[in-house]
Amino acid sequence: MKLERRQVLLGMGGAAVCATPLRSFAQTTLQFGAMDVTSVSDGNLVLPGSMFFDGLPADEVAAILAAHGLSGDQLEPPCNLTLLRHADKTVLFDAGSGSSFMPTAGAMLDSLDAIGVAAADITHVVFTHAHPDHLWGVLDDFDDPVFPDAELMIGQAEWDYWTAPETVDTIGEARASFAVGAARRLAAVEDQMSFIKDGQEILPGVMAHGTPGHTPGHMSFEIRDGSNAVLVGGDMIGNHHVAFARPDWASGADQDTDLGAQTRMRMLDKLVTDKMTLLGFHLPNGGLGHVERDGDHYLFVPEAI
Repeated sequence: MKLERRQVLLGMGGAAVCATPLRSFAQTTLQFGAMDVTSVSDGNLVLPGSMFFDGLPADEVAAILAAHGLSGDQLEPPCNLTLLRHADKTVLFDAGSGSSFMPTAGAMLDSLDAIGVAAADITHVVFTHAHPDHLWGVLDDFDDPVFPDAELMIGQAEWDYWTAPETVDTIGEARASFAVGAARRLAAVEDQMSFIKDGQEILPGVMAHGTPGHTPGHMSFEIRDGSNAVLVGGDMIGNHHVAFARPDWASGADQDTDLGAQTRMRMLDKLVTDKMTLLGFHLPNGGLGHVERDGDHYLFVPEAI
């Protein structure tokens, strides 16, 4: 596999472009066989550490974060979409936040433009799940589809959950807006949507893996050409510190914390055993790296250039 990283200038999307100085982003591309996999920045989130760490052993969390130069007060995780170019297909995994979730996110279209890809070039959009930073960018500021000619794909279980009328009343107050926003956007693009299941080859060389817990129907996607493969992990593994050091711990970012931990441990073991590259949505350095065992725990090792 051939790995390249080049500097491109990106704005922060939407109205913020005029007010925010352009920044340099290291665009990471992995090439293997006839496949070209690129990490595409949608900016970053700004979140309270309590969202992830409440209820966990505070001293141990602090020690893990300190080893990564972080504190537990506030986290600013990057948002890494995945672009696959293969034969006549240009496939985007997740659609980013759009302009209405957080002012620090929503840079997807600028990032695509910086590498010469227009929204009209996208043939497929594949969703790992329907949280705002993965789905809301599917509509523009006028509620029109950003990818009107693309085929959209989502797990059947994920679709069923977010389109169920009772979800907004059962998801909890903190996530109720997620449910309202997801239902509205999914309804707007229903005619473009097809549904996928665990173990299905959704496109040539792309297999779906059911990775529930973060959301009920969360999916990850294995892109493979022969012995070379990369896993588009979505939020199955949500950070590069605590989630690797103590994957067995519950994460407040997961809707089902026990199932999320089970999935995380299973997939980390698979990534190590299969020596598979990972592209994580909220992992550093464009999200592209590999997983190593560290005693009873794991490490995320960004790919060297």
